[in-house]
Amino acid sequence: MDKVVHFEIPADDLDRAQRFYRDTFGWEIAKVPMPEVEYYIANTVATDPQGMPKESGAINGALMRREESGESPIIVISVSSVADYLERVERGGGRLVLAAQKIGDMGLYSRISDTEGNVIGLWQDLK
Repeated sequence: MDKVVHFEIPADDLDRAQRFYRDTFGWEIAKVPMPEVEYYIANTVATDPQGMPKESGAINGALMRREESGESPIIVISVSSVADYLERVERGGGRLVLAAQKIGDMGLYSRISDTEGNVIGLWQDLK
């Protein structure tokens, strides 16, 4: 069974969104150095030295600049192979939204749309 491992929340005003999530929920938010996109890691629970949640069943996520009107939060599912799952998505009636991209030396990331139009992220660890 593939599990949800991350979430992404789009925002029109990243400063305002950071204040909201920090002040309302106590999340720790830090900018990630990515030249092509404004991306802020949102820790919802304490993390280990590798940045992974210390609590079983908990996930952390991110805030990012909203790129399209109506863009909503995205859950990210860990899969064994992004390429294999992109084939499964198409066979199941979904479609590719964002081609697989290498994220540093950590993993591959892609986005798909399910049969209902929901955008879902796919993550493959490279370690």
